[in-house]
Amino acid sequence: MIEEIKDDAEKRMKKTIDALHSELAKIRTGRAHPSLLDHVTVDYYGTDTPINQVANVNIEDSRTLLVTPWEKTMVAAVEKAIMTSDLGLNPATAGTAIRVPMPALTEERRRDLVKVVKHEAENSRVAIRNIRRDANGDFKDLLKEKEISEDEERKAIDSIQKLTDKYVAEIDQVLAAKEKEMMEI
Repeated sequence: MIEEIKDDAEKRMKKTIDALHSELAKIRTGRAHPSLLDHVTVDYYGTDTPINQVANVNIEDSRTLLVTPWEKTMVAAVEKAIMTSDLGLNPATAGTAIRVPMPALTEERRRDLVKVVKHEAENSRVAIRNIRRDANGDFKDLLKEKEISEDEERKAIDSIQKLTDKYVAEIDQVLAAKEKEMMEI
């Protein structure tokens, strides 16, 4: 019983770290990265479709993305979707290819983005703590139902705390790396 709860908690904590990585990948650092456009959707024959399902997204150089729609008729729709996204990008169409230059980030904009990154990291820490709380509640329920002893409960709570500390430290490392990356010119 205790091991099942621990395993479940660890799986959920790993998913939280993965979610943090995917959220941080969306935050621009001034470098071109195909995942920047992952959450952009295109109106594809009346259906909102992720851009990577209607076009090929590649890196042309360190500051430019090259988006090549699979259908010529989709060029205008893809360009419009990129323009209207919350990324603040201005794509340029050249025939069937769309070039998306990444504007250089100002110092002020970098600081704002660092605040966003810190907020995402804090949300992940809260999620990890909520997972710990849930697991500890499960241990208390097992103790109340006399399925485990008080010593077993104490050991289980200690092991969940160690897991929590490990994943919070991992969040701090990811945060520090992202901050360093964003403040580079």
